[in-house]
Amino acid sequence: MKKIVRINMASGETSMENLSGEYAGLGGRGLTSTIVAREVPPLCHALGPQNKLVVAPGLLAGTSCINCGRLSIGAKSPLTGTIKESNVGGTVAQRLGQLQIAALVFEQHAPADKPFYLLVNHEGTTLHPADDLKGLKTYDTVQRLRTKHGDRVGVAAIGPVGEMRLATASVAVSDRDGHASRHAGRGGMGAVMGSKGLKAIVVDAVEAPGVEYQDREAFKAAAKILRTAIVENEATAPKTGSQALYSMNAIMAPVNELGGFPTRNFTRGKFADVRKIDGDALHDTIKARGGVLNHSGCSNCIIQCSNVFVDPEGQYVTSALEYETLFALGANCDIGDLDAVARMDRLCDEYGIDTMETGCSIALAMEAGVVPFGDTEGAIGLLHEIGQGTPLGRILGNGAAMTGQAYGLHRIPVVKRQAFPGYDPRVLKGLGVTYASSPMGADHTAGFAAELTAADMNPEGRVALSLETQVFMAFLDSIGLCMAVLDGATDENGGIAAMVPMVNAVYGWDINAENYGRAVLKTERAFNTAAGFTPQDDRLPEWLHTEPLPPNNTVFDVSYEEMDAAMKL
Repeated sequence: MKKIVRINMASGETSMENLSGEYAGLGGRGLTSTIVAREVPPLCHALGPQNKLVVAPGLLAGTSCINCGRLSIGAKSPLTGTIKESNVGGTVAQRLGQLQIAALVFEQHAPADKPFYLLVNHEGTTLHPADDLKGLKTYDTVQRLRTKHGDRVGVAAIGPVGEMRLATASVAVSDRDGHASRHAGRGGMGAVMGSKGLKAIVVDAVEAPGVEYQDREAFKAAAKILRTAIVENEATAPKTGSQALYSMNAIMAPVNELGGFPTRNFTRGKFADVRKIDGDALHDTIKARGGVLNHSGCSNCIIQCSNVFVDPEGQYVTSALEYETLFALGANCDIGDLDAVARMDRLCDEYGIDTMETGCSIALAMEAGVVPFGDTEGAIGLLHEIGQGTPLGRILGNGAAMTGQAYGLHRIPVVKRQAFPGYDPRVLKGLGVTYASSPMGADHTAGFAAELTAADMNPEGRVALSLETQVFMAFLDSIGLCMAVLDGATDENGGIAAMVPMVNAVYGWDINAENYGRAVLKTERAFNTAAGFTPQDDRLPEWLHTEPLPPNNTVFDVSYEEMDAAMKL
């Protein structure tokens, strides 16, 4: 039976319990959100001892299912004040699944200035002093722990910004090459981890018992359907699919052409230099320099949508250079330079900060005149301010809402104090509904309600589409599948339909994806209500209704009354 491991950071004691009662049948986001909702006082301070950090692999972690290596990290968010689940790939989730661990729950605070790391293996869990890791950047932290415990471990760690407990702090997870390149970036989970006095988690699955299957043959049959659907789809086919060749950057040019690619702090919907940073530019640059395309950064990934970006001399810079980073640190700051954004991405990873939140904060600082738009070295200087914890860096490092407020700006692209991803809601209105109504704050992965056609500008039907995708993503995040599979798994090829039978075959259950997803959303929304949030918090900023976005000159005009009614679930 799967276990929940509790780690009391104040006493150093660990305990283990069966996954049972109201937590039975839950995994990933479903489990992190339910534990937070049941055990964390909604009105507590997010960086106080009553908050809990919950780390949970998805229900399919540890199995041979493709692309099932996603990890959920949950807590009350210091950025939004809401319940939060931040999702990340890498190598940790699969190892926890193999060890039959459903969740790690970190409680209370370690003694002041006494950092620790947790070692998890087949013998149990133990806390170890981490004084030698204090202040280290994420790449160095992961390298030291892999040197000490072997290169087969998976590591999750925070950087200096997490130790400073700034609200943009991420949790870095090692990729298959051992780099600290996968990040649970959204919502400040790195700050919560830092508040606990936890520098890192090391997971060693050597000699792990592995997953127990209730019906192995049924699982294999369903898993084969999903795998075939992915392999045979032109978007997700290994090596030849658009995701393998261009990653999510394949959609940058279409979003820009649609007029919804945020530029210069969301004042324009088209970036003049988009061809310098889009999927073709990234593909051609990596190929010419001898970098890596078709890269699998996460356990069990066959889509290979990652990449390894190298400098002109062929030296490693970062992995992976992705759409959201190129939007936030590129177009939104009016920087059309792949090498510049790659340098900034690496710095964000090293310091342990969310590239989306950070990019929006820097764009706001640019609008305020701190440095000019398009100033690469100025932007890099601001990143160092964050990493060094200067007064200016602490403003920027606490997110876009604080940065905009500090400089007296009104065009601040946030919902529930979380910065927008790279899709302007005045054009991609379904995503605007998701930004507004998600329990997590502005988050495209909470429900990617977009078709990337002119239909996205029609307010009709956007609420229903957003709700449908939010429900399904709550289920997908709970079973631990990467959302990249949705480009290849469809109703027509049976890929989506195969997901539920896989889960049922592993556990002997009879779950329903829609009911499961709705239950997770209800749990999250109930926590937020108890924390003082109302439907008035499910709103986009005023300027999106009054400032038309060129070149389409559209505003956000979806009915909030319709949205409120739908989100009662």
